[in-house]
Amino acid sequence: MKTKTLIALVLFLSLVSFGTAQGTDAFFSKADAFFKTHVTNGRVAYKNIKADPSELNALLQMAEGISVSKDNAAEYQSFWINGYNLSVIKGIISNYPVKQPLDVAGFFDKTKYAIGGTNITLNDIENKLLRAVFPKEARFHFVLVCAGLGCPPIIDQAYTPATLESQLEKQTIAAINNPSFIQVNKNKVKISQIFEWYKGDFEHEGSVTDFIDKYKTDKLPAKAKVSYYPYDWTLNEAK
Repeated sequence: MKTKTLIALVLFLSLVSFGTAQGTDAFFSKADAFFKTHVTNGRVAYKNIKADPSELNALLQMAEGISVSKDNAAEYQSFWINGYNLSVIKGIISNYPVKQPLDVAGFFDKTKYAIGGTNITLNDIENKLLRAVFPKEARFHFVLVCAGLGCPPIIDQAYTPATLESQLEKQTIAAINNPSFIQVNKNKVKISQIFEWYKGDFEHEGSVTDFIDKYKTDKLPAKAKVSYYPYDWTLNEAK
């Protein structure tokens, strides 16, 4: 009797695991198609999505019923990165037209989205589900896109477990080697306020400039005078 019970339990857990995998695979595939359709050169076609939000709504409805475990870090991180970026787009089109996300009261800290089996704000996805769970992963800041031009650009593909590591690395390198993101004028260096707001995230292996130099092709001047330039919240809208 115990053997039959054990077999039944194993079969049940296998079916649950298979069902979850099937759900996330479909979600990643459909999210990838969505980003490929609506993202060009780091800009989002909000007007087109607003005109026909059915694809986005179906994606978010799918994401609402998906459960991911932090034990599978690649799947968990991929799901919540895509979930964040899709929810940002949902927040914009729900209030479109807007000039910047900050024009919407509570955009990051009040508005909640039904995703991953919970109702959650954008700030809580970023800070409680990603940064707090994986405190040494500073590269999140280069893939979570806040809808402002000051943020590293959104890409025209979904983040997936199989490609996540290479995508995190690629987007970090791209941002740090962008002369608009890291502005160098002789020994004067201006960097994004992202490095100011989340300073501790970049200091696990040294200083903020050490982190930048890890990814920067042309290293910062030895005695760089670092300051922060104002964040550009202008909407990252495709024209």
